[in-house]
Amino acid sequence: MTNLREDLRNIAIIAHVDHGKTTLVDQLLKQSGTFRSNEQVEERAMDSNDIERERGITILAKNTAVNYEGTRINILDTPGHADFGGEVERILKMVDGVLLVVDAYEGCMPQTRFVLKKALEQGLTPIVVVNKVDKDSARPEEVVDEVLDLLIELGADEEQLDFPVVYASGVNGTASLDPDPSKQEENMKCLFEKIIEHIPAPADTRDEPLQFQVALLDYNDFLGRIGIGRVFRGKIHVGQSVALSKLDGTVKNFRVTKIFGFFGLKREEIQEAYSGDLIAVSGMEEINVGETVCPQDNIDPLPPMRIDEPTLQMTFLVNNSPFAGREGKWVTSRKIEERLLAQLQTDVSLRVDPTDSPDAWTVSGRGELHLSILVENMRREGYELQVSKPKVIIREIDGVKCEPVERVQIDVPEESLGSIIESLNERKGEMVDMINDGTGQIRLIFMVPARGLIGYTTEFMSLTKGFGIINHTFDSYKPAVSGRVGGRRNGALVSMETGKATTYGMMQIEDRGVLFLEPGVEIYEGMVVGQNNRDADITVNITKMKAKTNVRSANKDQTNVIKAPKILTLEEALEFLDEDEYLEVTPESIRLRKQILNKNEREKAAKKSRSAEQ
Repeated sequence: MTNLREDLRNIAIIAHVDHGKTTLVDQLLKQSGTFRSNEQVEERAMDSNDIERERGITILAKNTAVNYEGTRINILDTPGHADFGGEVERILKMVDGVLLVVDAYEGCMPQTRFVLKKALEQGLTPIVVVNKVDKDSARPEEVVDEVLDLLIELGADEEQLDFPVVYASGVNGTASLDPDPSKQEENMKCLFEKIIEHIPAPADTRDEPLQFQVALLDYNDFLGRIGIGRVFRGKIHVGQSVALSKLDGTVKNFRVTKIFGFFGLKREEIQEAYSGDLIAVSGMEEINVGETVCPQDNIDPLPPMRIDEPTLQMTFLVNNSPFAGREGKWVTSRKIEERLLAQLQTDVSLRVDPTDSPDAWTVSGRGELHLSILVENMRREGYELQVSKPKVIIREIDGVKCEPVERVQIDVPEESLGSIIESLNERKGEMVDMINDGTGQIRLIFMVPARGLIGYTTEFMSLTKGFGIINHTFDSYKPAVSGRVGGRRNGALVSMETGKATTYGMMQIEDRGVLFLEPGVEIYEGMVVGQNNRDADITVNITKMKAKTNVRSANKDQTNVIKAPKILTLEEALEFLDEDEYLEVTPESIRLRKQILNKNEREKAAKKSRSAEQ
């Protein structure tokens, strides 16, 4: 009979984006007495990165632990975005159960399905937390039925279907076992009790040979690489000489220099850890995800963990625009390369490959969000760079060229239905399901090639007048669809001059399309200043000044008002990019430009490529 560590539970919190996982963790931390009564704790304490706080999304998995009535509960907050799915899968290997958080109004969403499928594959039993039951629009009982239907569809076994349900409001810090919002208890005691009752305690095998597997990486300038993972068997202590069984079958010996345990939001140095503990270990410079630490006289590696392969790639280049070096702190190829390689220390789903040019690198990631967050982080750190249009990675499977296909879930008002179906059909989408619940909102499920979704969000928002909701997750690789899929239909308005944009110059061309900048902004020849109404690029002069004559009255010009320009965010600019353009990114600015700045040279190059195709 194996002894169990009844004083320990390991759980992961999984959910769709914005269903309230991180807020729920805040409450568990506060109510378990983890913080001192006078300690200042920020909202969404687990989201430590600025971008996570601004967007309200979790990008990196976080560990924390609380003590509840003598039981230590290790909690891992996971990302809900499919772009960070690799992290979710590895985290689930480290835990014995999951809290599935579902919004009491929205119900099961694409990422709910995505993360739940991963949990079931690991044989984990969920505790379902129906969150936000205090909302007027909440429908908790229907949502529980949706979860049950989803579990059946995903092939859950009898034990997994017999899940406990807790109804909660993360914002208010209340929970109960009754779906009636008026019966919410003033604390989350019932959730703590369900965790202790339903999540299996880990086996206590401290007397057996050590097995510690790394699931996540961290990096620290003083300690180097830090491996975060679980002690599956045995015990580990500071100063111990151990062996690292590498993924390629080789073995490296090293000494454990430091071990950290997690408590609240802090890492605390500890001297030893036992089977079931989640810890961080330093002392191994070359440690990687999925590798196993064992005793030197008993090499027994655990099965390696699968890391999601990248599906999208972009070229990162040194900025060579006419305005290069004006706004950034780090602009050289050496600095950019160092930063990309540093990202590889902790981000295992990223690939960085050199190209023929010393000033350009091919960077592959899990999706647009994954790559755009890297670009955003770099510009905030003071880097200047250029990036190309994102492209999907085509793979050969059994001799057939295959491309990534996404499962797209869309909620739209009935009046937008026709235009959305038509737009996705044009992008080679295939409708799988259509649900009309009689509320005027219709839910559509499509399978769409990933390249068809690059740049689709902006079009989708205009087709639904901002009332539509779109979510998509990677589904699988399928044989590639021939021909053009998606892409930009409109041409660009390209500046023919270098100078400052003038109100007069902008008024001359505002009926040609939508402008992307305000008067007074500095521009250069070849810079994209707007979107053409038609499908071809045209060069325009928006630096034109009004000819001065003595005929006009002094106040005549003051009545002229230009249309408000559309200032693009980083994501919108990446979506707008075409094959022959770059996005110039600096700490101060985001500029779209043609790869070839001079109009005559651009036309020559276009002729050349057309004749080469023929």
